[in-house]
Amino acid sequence: MKYHPKPSRYDHMIYNRCGLSGIRLPAVSLGLWHNFGHVDDYETARRMLFTAFDAGITHIDLANNYGPPPGSAEENFGKILRQDFHGYRDELIISTKAGYLMWPGPYGEWGSRKYLLASLDQSLKRMQLDYVDIFYSHRPDPDTPLEETMMALDQAVRSGKALYAGISNYDPDQTLEASEILRQLGTPCLIHQPKYSLFERWVEDSLLDILEKEGIGCIAFSPLAQGMLTDKYLQGIPEDSRASKAVFLKKEHITSEIINKVKQLNNLAKKRGQSLAQMALAWLLKDKRVTSVLIGARTVEQLEDNLGTLDNLEFTSEELKKIEVILG
Repeated sequence: MKYHPKPSRYDHMIYNRCGLSGIRLPAVSLGLWHNFGHVDDYETARRMLFTAFDAGITHIDLANNYGPPPGSAEENFGKILRQDFHGYRDELIISTKAGYLMWPGPYGEWGSRKYLLASLDQSLKRMQLDYVDIFYSHRPDPDTPLEETMMALDQAVRSGKALYAGISNYDPDQTLEASEILRQLGTPCLIHQPKYSLFERWVEDSLLDILEKEGIGCIAFSPLAQGMLTDKYLQGIPEDSRASKAVFLKKEHITSEIINKVKQLNNLAKKRGQSLAQMALAWLLKDKRVTSVLIGARTVEQLEDNLGTLDNLEFTSEELKKIEVILG
């Protein structure tokens, strides 16, 4: 089937300015962490990308190790890009990252210039691209000087292999230092990608304030807490869920206390006329320092439900108080 994007694809999406840059990102972005590897159904992956682009999702987020196997999400995305999105590259923001283990030996992970730039070359080859829009340091390296890691990001941008530099999983102090180094190098940090959800709120301590002060955008990953902030676990652990596979989300994480909170949040979402997932995403987007939420989807239906978030982004003060009471 030949894909023809909808002419109306930009009519309903909200686009937020990313920090102080010239880039606007969709309020909802699509991450290919899961469900786009060689072990997954290729046609489902295609349909999800069609659905996303038709809804105005212009930002597709990857990393070198996404799959499984590692690298296969980039390979599949590159194939779909060539097959179905020919002529639409300039309408897309494509990001990738390097930091976690990708190949054996001392140069296959972390934050050295050697690893980051070699990984970027490999990512471009897998996706058959000349450049990515955003290249991230996926995690801080305790053994490599931060200057070296940031100089590698600066080199990636100056070489034309990336347009912008980003960081992920950096704590507030590391973020401030990284931002200062990149600014001095002449390649300001565009964006930070932290883990942030109703159940994971460390960024509120000081990171969001630092990002605002430094003019850096914020895109929240795992905004649904690996599926816990959906109706999936209301009645236990389904056989096909992430918790049942015990890869990133483990059964022991789904405690009776968590399920009780999820049920209460779900009841509040129903009163708002939303699914729990929609309310959880809207709760993040209420903070104007959050540029985008990075969703992952296993089916087109899940993706479409997440997109329904944009229909109701407002909260009353009573609703916000109720959420805080539930979370305890």
